[in-house]
Amino acid sequence: MSACLFAFTASLASATDSPPPVDIAEKRPPVVREVLSDAARIQIQHDLRALATTGTVLHIAAHPDDENTELITWLSRGRGFRAGYLSLTRGDGGQNELGRDFDEKLGVLRTQELLAARRLDGGSQFFTRAIDFGYSKSPEETLQFWDREQVLADVVRVIRMFRPDVIVTRFPIPPGSGGHGQHTASGILAVEAFKISADPTAYPEQIAQGLKPWQAKRVLWNAFRFNPNAPLPLDGPVFMQDIAGTDPVTGESFGLIAAKSRAMHKTQGLGGFVDRARTGANEQNFLLMAGEPAESDLMDGVDTGWTRYTGGAGVEELVAKLAASFDATEPAASVPALLELRAKLADLPDDSVVADRRAALDSILRACLGLGLEATVERGEIVPGESVTVTRHQWNLAPVPGRQTSVRYLVNGRVVHEQQVGTHAADAIPISERMERDTFVIPADTPLTQPYWLREKGSAGIAKVSDAAMIGLPENPPVLQVELEFEIDGRRFAMVETPVFVAGDARSELKFIPPASLRIGSEVLLVPPGGTKSVWVEVSAARADLRGTLRLDVPVGWKVTPAARDFATRAVGEQASLSFDVTAPAAAASGELKATATIDSREYSTQRIELRYDHLPVQLLQPPAAARLVSSDARTLAKNVGYLPGAGDSTLEALEQLGCTVRVLTGADLTLERLAGLDAVVIGVRAFNERDDLGANFPGLLAWVEAGGTVVAQYNRPNGLKATQLGPFPLSIEGQAARFRVTDETAPVNFLAPDHPALNTPNKINQADFEGWVQERGAYFPSTWDEASYTALLAMSDPGQTQPDSSVLIARHGKGYYVYTGLAFFRQLPAGVPGAYRLFANLISLGHE
Repeated sequence: MSACLFAFTASLASATDSPPPVDIAEKRPPVVREVLSDAARIQIQHDLRALATTGTVLHIAAHPDDENTELITWLSRGRGFRAGYLSLTRGDGGQNELGRDFDEKLGVLRTQELLAARRLDGGSQFFTRAIDFGYSKSPEETLQFWDREQVLADVVRVIRMFRPDVIVTRFPIPPGSGGHGQHTASGILAVEAFKISADPTAYPEQIAQGLKPWQAKRVLWNAFRFNPNAPLPLDGPVFMQDIAGTDPVTGESFGLIAAKSRAMHKTQGLGGFVDRARTGANEQNFLLMAGEPAESDLMDGVDTGWTRYTGGAGVEELVAKLAASFDATEPAASVPALLELRAKLADLPDDSVVADRRAALDSILRACLGLGLEATVERGEIVPGESVTVTRHQWNLAPVPGRQTSVRYLVNGRVVHEQQVGTHAADAIPISERMERDTFVIPADTPLTQPYWLREKGSAGIAKVSDAAMIGLPENPPVLQVELEFEIDGRRFAMVETPVFVAGDARSELKFIPPASLRIGSEVLLVPPGGTKSVWVEVSAARADLRGTLRLDVPVGWKVTPAARDFATRAVGEQASLSFDVTAPAAAASGELKATATIDSREYSTQRIELRYDHLPVQLLQPPAAARLVSSDARTLAKNVGYLPGAGDSTLEALEQLGCTVRVLTGADLTLERLAGLDAVVIGVRAFNERDDLGANFPGLLAWVEAGGTVVAQYNRPNGLKATQLGPFPLSIEGQAARFRVTDETAPVNFLAPDHPALNTPNKINQADFEGWVQERGAYFPSTWDEASYTALLAMSDPGQTQPDSSVLIARHGKGYYVYTGLAFFRQLPAGVPGAYRLFANLISLGHE
């Protein structure tokens, strides 16, 4: 992190042979006029404390929000250590409390939430390629699904990259349990990686790529108990450490910093965590799982000073002298000592610890020199092959001898534009400010903006990343960078800044886009066998005066007409909608439909997805423009359906694919009069948790059922119910059974009421309808229900377990039907699972047979 809020990179005033400066009055970004702001001073003091130590701790767990933010805060803010969090997954398989973005989109959001959390608690963030596939009941299932060897390789890679002295897991290894198979698996992999990361024969390709073997001193479990009165589940040396305290620079309590960090996990409903900051003592248990024991401190026996490096003697004394003499009102007075320390660090062996400390030192030096650079681009999005103009706003607020030597622009590390500046004639640079503009072409082969782990199609359990240098990183490195090279006191510096696009208070890196993006009208196209359905594809122009051809590609056995359509757009933002007819094969089948546009002899085949959440920067995704094709005889008798949204799902679109006309409802619509004319009402996932208008209006909905209506209510969570009455008869999701779920998506399904209309009309449900399900069968099945009033339709359980037979409960209420189901329709329907469509069609058709 930069030591100066207004300057992330330094430069000196350009020499006389540089291009003429731009009039700074023409476009002047805000600049802090004090040499150091309070925030800059605080950051410098944090960095100076950190420079005094080389201690490094890596915290390992399975998901976003698993991490102990109190521990990370104490390590980083309290002791000045390098503290990292390795989340094996990005939380792709979890729930979204704020919207309808799931799976890979949710993983992108939770990645950004973790990065926001680390900016608060001072830690670094890492990931493996493992994909969160939902709740898992055993580490064996998890490790099989993930591909154990590949994820273990990634953990080893991060250890070799970060070089921790101590590894701390959040979850135990067997015979302990993390309460989730992925949790326990994270502990297992951490211990295995600890044992082999120093072995050069383990994953030798990493050594060939420049990483070096590394052996941490120990791996500890930051032990906790799900039941605080139960004994710890493992035997081994245990010590306790109080991690309470206050930030020595700001005086803010570690508990409050950690709570703010944890509150960034808003998609997981933790936004209110800031109000739960711990106060007082914070005793934490640490249990040895491998390596050398520690008696009273995580770092017992670890040399956290600079003498661990050859040539490191004296560094700590220089840092202490700097810290004692630093004066925020005269920061330039510290420059000679900073340069002396920089020369000392330059002679040390290269590794990530030294590199991190060198970067922190350079940030301090830039701030104390009063040097600043802000690089901005005039457009936030560029089509590769176009030119880009970068405005460099440079300022120098302290008279310091020096000269700037060159300016380079790099795209993905490749120099695309370079300018030699020359030698400055003066020995001292006066206080000055200038703006310059450079224009150059972005290479046509620059990849479009897309998170690196989503660029290639992986498996259900692990992402495919061909560029090994990316593995472990939280997000893509900046594509476009400006590098200024200069000399101060005979020492050469190369400072790098990422140009940003400024829109109001928001700043974002340059995005690389196609001239046109494509959007297929439906995620899933459900077509009867041998039948034909129209599909619309929208071409959105990002550049003016486009002409091209759009085609759809379908699997063998499917047909599309016409083969291609021409389109033309005149203005930026204009959309052309093109229709195609897709004919399904005579037999049941599934596949993928892909759209491709050809413009100026180049092919483009991506859609545009923007993820907009108030607490995060806007995220741009550009995956392939594709839809799931399903040839299925899913029929429904319900033609007019009301949909009451919950936390967000794709039910509305799925109903439309079934041929239903859908009306979106609010709580006020739940009356006999307003529901008149509807054949069924579907309640979205977690509506009873999310909606404030459901509980009071629920009696009106039940009155409509009693008069002959059909309601299908999808799953809810037991915690935080805003409407506690879940059906016309007693039904509860509280208690231990509320955690019951069937995580094995292939678990056998038994028909408990084979003659029930829900299994027979209009679609005859059979075992084949439960093939091809994704992630899970269902979750949060009811724990108790009025068995005389509800019919349990299906029985299913994970291997070796018994779940309650409440995945689908159906009650007759007066003339109508009320269905409560924990089946994961919200995952199956957008995945195009044919049997899920057929069963869902039967449920909404109840009462119309």
